[in-house]
Amino acid sequence: MTQGGESQKHLEAPLPKIILSTGVTTTIGTWNVRTMFEAGKNTISNKELWERTSQKPADEEILQRLCSTYENVREYNSLAGENVLLAERYTELLIVETHRKQREKEEEIRCRGEDHQKVLKTRASEAYKRITVDQLFKPDDRRKVPKAVILQGHSGYGKSFTAQKIMYDWASEKVFKDLFDLVLHLKCKELNEISEACSLVDLLRVTNETAEVLRDSKMNVLFLIDGFDELKSSFEKTSTVPPKDPFREAPVEAILGALLKGLLLPKCFLLVTTRSTASDKLSDLLSDSQRFTDILGFTEEGVNEYFQRFFKEELLAKKAVDCVRTNETLYTACFIPVICWITCTVFREQEQEGTDITKELETTTSIFVHFVSTLLKHHCQGLSQPETLLRSLGQLAERGLQEHKVLFDEMSLSEAFPDPSQATKYNPFLCKFLLKSPVEQERMYSFMHLSFQEFFAACQYLMLENEEEALDKLRELLGNVEHFKAVVQFLFGLSNRGIYPHLKKQSWASIQAYLQEWLLSVLKKHSMHQDGMLHILHCLYELHEEEFVREAMGVWGEMEFDRIPLTRTDCWVLLYCLQCCLTIKSLKLTNCNITAEKLRMLQPALIRCKELG
Repeated sequence: MTQGGESQKHLEAPLPKIILSTGVTTTIGTWNVRTMFEAGKNTISNKELWERTSQKPADEEILQRLCSTYENVREYNSLAGENVLLAERYTELLIVETHRKQREKEEEIRCRGEDHQKVLKTRASEAYKRITVDQLFKPDDRRKVPKAVILQGHSGYGKSFTAQKIMYDWASEKVFKDLFDLVLHLKCKELNEISEACSLVDLLRVTNETAEVLRDSKMNVLFLIDGFDELKSSFEKTSTVPPKDPFREAPVEAILGALLKGLLLPKCFLLVTTRSTASDKLSDLLSDSQRFTDILGFTEEGVNEYFQRFFKEELLAKKAVDCVRTNETLYTACFIPVICWITCTVFREQEQEGTDITKELETTTSIFVHFVSTLLKHHCQGLSQPETLLRSLGQLAERGLQEHKVLFDEMSLSEAFPDPSQATKYNPFLCKFLLKSPVEQERMYSFMHLSFQEFFAACQYLMLENEEEALDKLRELLGNVEHFKAVVQFLFGLSNRGIYPHLKKQSWASIQAYLQEWLLSVLKKHSMHQDGMLHILHCLYELHEEEFVREAMGVWGEMEFDRIPLTRTDCWVLLYCLQCCLTIKSLKLTNCNITAEKLRMLQPALIRCKELG
């Protein structure tokens, strides 16, 4: 990232850089200011402090120390001592300034595969005001630099990763170097741990003399506040007088509230990351001119770049990307950075174990389960009953599918969630946004994508305690299978005995048995239309239990896909099912849009077909 020069003209001319000799780094915040200050000399005067700012020998040493603090990232599954270089892993995100309309939101949620990537490509156009990290404080259309920037993104979209990249690039003098003399990093997750009254200086853990720099009106100071949505504070009206001095003690909530409202250090700049569920509360707190930005995830180019950075070997990265492309649902979900990481991690483990990833791609269900488990573990601080959350999500998802809805109002949420805090505050799976009507704003909610709505709808079946109720609901679902194909496929995936075992209740075994009986009965009746044949194949693939797949393929015997256009995903699923059986009586692929590439995909299994047409 390079710093655009236009922004700096609209800020006060920066003073010489100031360096902290101690390079203070704490779990709460990081002083990234540049001063030469000897520990223990607490009587140093402001005059001496400024005189020492010009001592350059410390610059490189302190900057290097700061860079070393931020240059490594720990992944969710990192063991002690395992780190990844930030610069080698960070991939540019699609960030826009434009609030999208209802139609555009629905388009983003409903589209899949190549169509979804086309939508994101449109969002990356000038019409939606795409913005890069180094442009966050550029002047607006009125040539005014925003005092506060909201960087919104859903769980797993890379907000904290981006915050760390900004800190690293600022210390490396690659971004904002001419805009800010001082950048302070506060992590809200860690601020929650402080219960006693303290001052802003205490939070930053710096000496009083050094902290005097904060009072200097000529300094351009940026506070990077990461994870506003994770704060336990409600910011409701209290009797506490807001502190207006960085040395005055007050509750952490009061200090942060005063900072956001511009009552404390009113000339400083703010960059705050948050999930969408808290962005309207944040916007209400901020008093100065604001810029709203929204992380939409990776574009197609971003996904390719992430895989390349993860694997480093070009051929292996290409092989992994090609595998993902064969699975439309998974390929769609990879616009979410954490899904990209999960997928790459699974591929890497298979590669290290010597498994051919072109033959053993994990099911969509298993990747989604990894995703849900990751968010529950790392993005749900304060959530005491995850099962209750998942059950409520399932009810909301199912009702939406029945009513053909992907957007939900607050009344719909209150019906599904008995505890309102679970609907938003402790819920990393729902997104919130404001829709403008002619006279007011309306809060609306959605899942990250339609595929996640379908997944959560399937989850609730396995969480039902009452076996009879579970089977009644399942019969109703299978009676309308044409409208709920994706839900049924996820149900087959979740019924695999190794997938999400602690989610399943006593009714699980009965659900699994009923699903398998239903599938075999459909095959024996030979009453499927051609689309139904593909659906059965996808169900078998998601189930991924070789013994049953072999039994089902034996019942099938003759497979005819005449005039059914087969996608890459369909060919991948067909390959798996064919490889599970010893022989198949007949396979006809006439007028199925079989390209040379698709034929190469199927080639390993075609030898099992006695008759091929």
